[in-house]
Amino acid sequence: MNRIQKRNSLLLSTARGKRSRQRGFTLIELLIVISIILILVGMAAANYQRAVLRSKESVLKEDLMEIRKAIDNYTLDKQAAPQSLDDLVPQYLHSMPADPITNAKDWQPVIDSVVLTPDQASSGVTDVHSASDKVSPFENTAYNTW
Repeated sequence: MNRIQKRNSLLLSTARGKRSRQRGFTLIELLIVISIILILVGMAAANYQRAVLRSKESVLKEDLMEIRKAIDNYTLDKQAAPQSLDDLVPQYLHSMPADPITNAKDWQPVIDSVVLTPDQASSGVTDVHSASDKVSPFENTAYNTW
């Protein structure tokens, strides 16, 4: 029996040794998992950048709408168009917003001789555009034409 016990003990120890080597991942398995994770992170980063650009465009549209409304209100109240965008602050705009595309307060005012009412005494700024010459990838138009 002594010989049989030694033989069984030897078989058990080699089986345990094989099991302990099979518990971990192989290098190829780890490389595959890492490459899948990198692909998913790359896709998420691209979607994040598109979402950020869409939000900047949305803020640009809202800012242009608010500045244009302030120009119209100024013109109707004073019976004269503003001579610069700085005339709108602080009564019609709390502060001049920064262009979200250029991150600067570099709006391009449109000065025209158009009058809104017959009582209007002088002309001046009638519209405003972004100073950026970049093109929107979603609408295929330049931001300075909005």
